[in-house]
Amino acid sequence: MFHSSRGMDLVPGSVAILNGLAPDGGLYVMDNLPHVDYKTHLEDDYKMLASFIICKYFDEFSFIEVKKLVDEAYDTFDTKEVIELKECDNAYFLELFHGPTLAFKDLALSIMPKLMKLSKEKNKLNNKTTIITATSGDTGSAALNGFKDIEGIDIFVLYPNGGVSDNQEKIMLNYQAKNAHVIAVNGNFDDCQSFLKKFMNEHKDLNLSTANSINIARLIPQIVYYYYSYIKLVNDKKIKLDEEISFVVPSGNFGDILAGFLAKNMGLPIKNLVCATNQNSVLFDYFNTNIYDKNREFYKTNSPSMDILTSSNFERLVYYMLNDTSKVKALMDTFNKCGKYELKNPFKYFYSYKSSDSEVIDYIREVYDKYNYLVDPHTACGYGAYTKYDGKEKCVIISTASIFKFPSTVMSAFGKNGGIEEMEEEFKLERPKSLYFKDNEKIVVELNDLEDYILNMIKSGD
Repeated sequence: MFHSSRGMDLVPGSVAILNGLAPDGGLYVMDNLPHVDYKTHLEDDYKMLASFIICKYFDEFSFIEVKKLVDEAYDTFDTKEVIELKECDNAYFLELFHGPTLAFKDLALSIMPKLMKLSKEKNKLNNKTTIITATSGDTGSAALNGFKDIEGIDIFVLYPNGGVSDNQEKIMLNYQAKNAHVIAVNGNFDDCQSFLKKFMNEHKDLNLSTANSINIARLIPQIVYYYYSYIKLVNDKKIKLDEEISFVVPSGNFGDILAGFLAKNMGLPIKNLVCATNQNSVLFDYFNTNIYDKNREFYKTNSPSMDILTSSNFERLVYYMLNDTSKVKALMDTFNKCGKYELKNPFKYFYSYKSSDSEVIDYIREVYDKYNYLVDPHTACGYGAYTKYDGKEKCVIISTASIFKFPSTVMSAFGKNGGIEEMEEEFKLERPKSLYFKDNEKIVVELNDLEDYILNMIKSGD
């Protein structure tokens, strides 16, 4: 059973999935996290492990039901193992970008729409559900892909106009359909995310939900790749049984690294969790000062998926810090009024390091020169954090997106200009099929006009 981070009313997992955001504005959390002993899953493939872990959280669903959905979701990936590990000295890059839209969001958003449909069936709901999702680049295309064949669900994706890479935008625009609407908003990601929460709170009569990582069905599938990568390192004899390793995670909205936090507290031998940020360093500042403060300049960086000042999933960590919903509510009320709060971090296994745009460029080149391996700018932030972290244990660096989403940034690391074609020629690469684009027009809406625009679109689709 789940409850809000701001209240104790319990709901089953299917209801938490369908609601997305709790009625009081909080995020759904679970007390008494399930224990999963990785040693009993050493022979599981990714799909089997994913089915097991998802069922540990959503016990309304049978293993057979979940396994069927998981198989359908991950059969669309371009590698049999779903994820891949690339060894680089004492570290490993965990490639999470082998899904249909070339980013780690596919790991959750390929399965989440199917879980949402199953949740509607369990609750005998036949009415249309409208998904409102904000994206800083990758969530949008992954959500659009995941929901494209789901009956009874419409989706609106909001992204900051000029705040994503050209290829991220083109992928999203290629997924527009009768039930899928892509909207460029004149504002930043935080504006889109704040609008989403406000809209959901003020229009509860519309049967709304979200595909953002504030939805618990986005978070739980991300636990799987922490377990699977650890098991693979054991099976490949790269680490010993129960040997502690650390994970370095590029982080914007804090969902990816929070999944690592859950994995650690479920029993996986994780020593430390290293949070990598870019110049929008609100998380870096918190872990080094115990002060979360969004009152600062917003930067458009060359790692745009991390251009976030209000990391929504951080509220879940706050709940596990305080273990008191009334205190979380008071703290979030303070944050909504003042934009900052102070809270001592009791979890000493969190570390954080930040990278500037120029450092990101340097790290892309450094990884290639040392390991003959190309990384995208977000993974470069992760590598930068790894180089600054002084742990001696083996580390897994989460590689969040394909280089093909950020070709101009990758090319600039080598003193060259160009896009996908030039990068293909320079490094003798072949782009994935999903990156052959059609030219589609984008819809741009002013932030002040967004509510009326979406309401009109929802009504016209009834």
